[in-house]
Amino acid sequence: MSVTTELTDYMGFQGLLTDEEKLVRETARKFVNDEVLPIIEEHALNETFPSHLIPKMGELGFYGPNLPEKYGCAGLSNVAYGLLMYELERGDSGLRSFASVQGSLVMYPIYAYGSEAQKEYWLPKLAAGEKIGCFGLTEPDFGSNPAGMRTNAVREANGKWRINGSKMWITNGSVADVAVVWARTDDGVRGFLVEKGTPGFSAPKMHGKWSLRASVTSELVFEDVIVDEEKSLLPNVKGLKGPLGCLTQARYGIAWGALGAADACYQAALEYALSRIQFDKPIASYQLQQRKLAEMVTEITKGQLLVMQLGRLKDQGNYSPAQVSMAKMNNVHVAINICRTARTILGANGIMSEYPIMRHANNLEAVYTYEGTHDMHLLIIGEKVTGISAFR
Repeated sequence: MSVTTELTDYMGFQGLLTDEEKLVRETARKFVNDEVLPIIEEHALNETFPSHLIPKMGELGFYGPNLPEKYGCAGLSNVAYGLLMYELERGDSGLRSFASVQGSLVMYPIYAYGSEAQKEYWLPKLAAGEKIGCFGLTEPDFGSNPAGMRTNAVREANGKWRINGSKMWITNGSVADVAVVWARTDDGVRGFLVEKGTPGFSAPKMHGKWSLRASVTSELVFEDVIVDEEKSLLPNVKGLKGPLGCLTQARYGIAWGALGAADACYQAALEYALSRIQFDKPIASYQLQQRKLAEMVTEITKGQLLVMQLGRLKDQGNYSPAQVSMAKMNNVHVAINICRTARTILGANGIMSEYPIMRHANNLEAVYTYEGTHDMHLLIIGEKVTGISAFR
């Protein structure tokens, strides 16, 4: 299968971008075409992450690129960040997840909630890919209800905290140098930076996934883990607004990224339909196949315009978590449907690793429910438009 050099652009989407945003997208696309696509199927089959790409992604500024330059980041627009997520997920959801967790769920809380010393120590190292982070919120019994978390932290003498509990479904957990961990305290939910190698802290890798196979997913286990308050506690946030604020950042990137997976499958299906001959002519000449392709490109185009407007609002500081929920919910939903439709166009070939379709479809099954399930985002939107919460 050949590799296209341009994203799908039916409605002049790229004409809305600045020169810097175009350069970010082109740089990311070249990286994915040259470094990711030739190897990603093998990694997905073997359930491994292409860790040799971590430093290269750091060199290119892919980690926390919308954070300030003073901390070693690129200081890009949120639209540029979204375009980066689009291109990375066109390669694989696992690659986008790695960068998304590093930037939105580790670097962002340190930047937004950390002390100046924590920012100066961690952010440049994380931006360069010298250190890897993970985000510990979800627990074995508490996914959509983070308020029920059981992981707890108790203040000890001499400025220490003792953490006990466990987290589940943690991207990067087994390879992370630092975990941003959310725990109950007598003072509400607080965030802690827990470093790899701290006694009592372990991160066993989870195996046997049919989705996100080219991504490291782990448990986090805390057994009487002692951390220093000055180095570990994020001082500038209390309560669930801390982790939920991080999730809003991650959901924004996912809304863009899912379109990259959809685009990869649409373009594979279009190319195949034009070259596959049945009854002496390409299957792209048949009405039913054209209907599928037309509906696919329409949904991609609508999704692009949705996240573009959201990105501009975010850059203006004039967006809401409910708007992010709409973009994440809609774009993941249409992306998974596009992947499934693309599979029907390719017929039996659609299940082969020669084509990216089944890999993307399987990945999106996880993306559909992580960082807020489809159903939860519907209820967030419902509350926004009615003023009535269906959560309680």
